[in-house]
Amino acid sequence: MSLRGGVGVVCALIAGLLPLSAAAAQASTARSEPLPLERLFDNTAVSDDTHPEAADFDGSGASLSATDLTAAGWRPGAALTVQGATLTWPDRAPGEPDNVVADGQDVRLGGHGDALAFLVAGTTGEEVSGTGTVAHTDGTRTPYLLTAPDWRTGPLATKAVALPHINTPDGRLTERARLYVVTVPLATDREVASVRLPRAAGLHVFAVSVRTGTLGWTGSWATATGGNPAVGPWTDRTLRLVVHTSAGGTGVRVRFDNTFASTPVRIGSATVAVQKSGATPKGTPVPLSFDGALGAGIPAGAQVFSDPLGFPVPADANLLISFHLPGTVPTAPSHRLAQQRSYVSEPGNHTAARSATAFSPALNSWPLLGAVDVSGGPGSVVLLGDSITDGDKSTVGANRRWPNVLASRLLAQDEVPHYGVLNQGISGNMVVSDRYPGDGVSTDQAGVSALNRFDRDVLDRPSVRTAVVFEGINDVRWGATAEQVVAGLRQLAERGHAYGLRMLAATLVPCEGEARCTAAVDAERTELNTWIRSTDAFDGVLDFDAALRDPERPSRMLPEYDSGDHLHPGDAGLAALAESVDLRMLVP
Repeated sequence: MSLRGGVGVVCALIAGLLPLSAAAAQASTARSEPLPLERLFDNTAVSDDTHPEAADFDGSGASLSATDLTAAGWRPGAALTVQGATLTWPDRAPGEPDNVVADGQDVRLGGHGDALAFLVAGTTGEEVSGTGTVAHTDGTRTPYLLTAPDWRTGPLATKAVALPHINTPDGRLTERARLYVVTVPLATDREVASVRLPRAAGLHVFAVSVRTGTLGWTGSWATATGGNPAVGPWTDRTLRLVVHTSAGGTGVRVRFDNTFASTPVRIGSATVAVQKSGATPKGTPVPLSFDGALGAGIPAGAQVFSDPLGFPVPADANLLISFHLPGTVPTAPSHRLAQQRSYVSEPGNHTAARSATAFSPALNSWPLLGAVDVSGGPGSVVLLGDSITDGDKSTVGANRRWPNVLASRLLAQDEVPHYGVLNQGISGNMVVSDRYPGDGVSTDQAGVSALNRFDRDVLDRPSVRTAVVFEGINDVRWGATAEQVVAGLRQLAERGHAYGLRMLAATLVPCEGEARCTAAVDAERTELNTWIRSTDAFDGVLDFDAALRDPERPSRMLPEYDSGDHLHPGDAGLAALAESVDLRMLVP
């Protein structure tokens, strides 16, 4: 069963609708005590390039290259944070057992969190799934479904890392080897005691952990990585990025993402400050630390969080996040359409600079920076969308995207919590198709599909309460049918519900007059909107179509809301979208 096809089963299992049989429960009591995962390793996946015969990952003698793993920053014993969960790459030498084939083993594990994270890969030629159980300290057990894509044929769009070679006894193959981080939901009110792996031939587990980092934080600002484009190259430069907060707080942490990359990147040092104007901060920027150090290396495909810092973050304000890149950075995972001017310095570490003298306004994107979280707070609302959510055609530097206006509305009232609002729009993004394949240097930064980025752009955000899905117009403009988009939206709703999220869908706004918005496209849009308004797959509907359409000509936007290209609303139209939202709908 695939992950997408099995989400409904997962929801039913978690809800207790499909309880474990009495026989299975009795069998569980007869097992031995759970052991740390590394004591259960029974397969060798990694070989030295000079001795490929020492490993046999898939039964045919093929294996991962230790040299390639090291080049990606995946060294033995390295801590890897992916999708908000920290996992440890096995601390084993090449040719030693470094993973377990899932066969019902009981793994010792502990902690509270919102998800279990598994570092996995399949070796059957297709994705492999199985059902395991989580044992809690209160004596209860909860089933989960784990799916591992194949290490040679799985999607690059969702991989944690891809390596350039595969070792075989007959020589090296120039073929991409993939490893994946897959999460499954946990009940946050119960502590984990152990995890029973599924029985699934060909499902290999390298590491497992409880994801705890999403608890106790509220997302204030975030962006979605759309690709891995060529930059600079930057050597010994400081980037000073401007971001706009939603929720405020008394403490802060910052997340840097190396998503899609094939090599590590080094953050030499980093600071946070409130912006005064341009690249000038109010006062002296405050240093961030990483596990107590001034800087951090980020392995390929991974991320890093700064340590919690007592720093008052004002709501609805601009921050300056500065970070020094001591090495040469030729490509960087980025969000292309920032609608905000940021800065690159002359050579040197200028993270603590109190003036703008060293900086030039050279950036219209957000490279490497993923999120700003504040301590405590009521949690966040995530807006998953395309260019309209991204703020295309809004006034640059004015923070007039509809997510910004929505955040301001939340702060100005007391009827519902002052949620953080996280803009996860990517210009050009689609629900069911990848614009960027998820690997290599980007020529297109419209991202992987909403289906393929949902886990890392929605589910791994801190304390998410509600997600709004406002996508689909690019799908139908480029030939997808309403039926195909509906299938994708159903999957997103099911996956969000499995994690306990309130899921809202927004209708698509009209775009008559834009070159690709033909009468046939509008018919698909209308059919899709009809489904959104009538479905019970989502918990509610934001009728953005009704908010912007011309009553005299419903296939087009009201002229006063049109930016001029007939596809994107201007500032007034974006404000109308945010003003149309009943804030009570955001409350779970």
